[in-house]
Amino acid sequence: MNTLVNEIKCPFYHAVGKEVEVFEQVYHNKLPLLLKGPTGTGKSRFVEFMAHSLNRKLITISCHEETSSTDLIGRFIIKGAETIWLDGPLTNAVKNGYILYLDEVAEARPDVIVAIHSLTDHRRELFIDKLGETYKAHEEFMLVASFNPGYQRGFKELKPSTRQRFVAITFNYPEPKVEHDILMQETGVEDVIAKKLVALGNKIRNLTELGLTETVSTRLLVDAGKLIQSGLANRLAVKVAVLEPLSDEKQILEALYDLTDLMI
Repeated sequence: MNTLVNEIKCPFYHAVGKEVEVFEQVYHNKLPLLLKGPTGTGKSRFVEFMAHSLNRKLITISCHEETSSTDLIGRFIIKGAETIWLDGPLTNAVKNGYILYLDEVAEARPDVIVAIHSLTDHRRELFIDKLGETYKAHEEFMLVASFNPGYQRGFKELKPSTRQRFVAITFNYPEPKVEHDILMQETGVEDVIAKKLVALGNKIRNLTELGLTETVSTRLLVDAGKLIQSGLANRLAVKVAVLEPLSDEKQILEALYDLTDLMI
């Protein structure tokens, strides 16, 4: 076991269902896990929490359109007069039994999905074509990926053949009481402020007529709470931490400003 992990303070995570139990069982059964849900609903924090709980090292890759299989698997590099092979984070995790978290996996290039296929079925192995070698995954290795179905719809979808290789958990915005408790724990703001932030967040989430690509996440509310707790004026904190990240449209922002003035 990696004894260094527990020296790091355990990340705060408020369970909202049976996700902790599911993760533990998926880990012990050596299955891959897919976390589905909007941005800022706690997927990454959940993985950090579970890695700490299981006393495993976590490697997180924030995927984007340029993320390739080479970035994950490894590459040859020139060192002095020699050409040597340098393992990538995926290979490192497979060999050493770490938890590898591919955040927003659908954003990565298609060859990434191809590279992880043999790790997401009964084989649990990684083939490195540049070396002509295949590595069996360490007993403690776990592959976790996240995916935002709402944002990705019509843009970059995960194919059914890929999705069905994973056990999946859906994340959503917490119930108001849970979100209130999260804000209190994460920011230390007064009870009344936490309640107002949660109420504003839920109000905006229900304003579907605004046509926002992404709505208010718990993460944004936490950011606002931290700014308020450190001394920034309430409405200004909400404006810069919650409203401005949501849209660049003047009319939409004005409507949100007016709503905030009424509720905060």
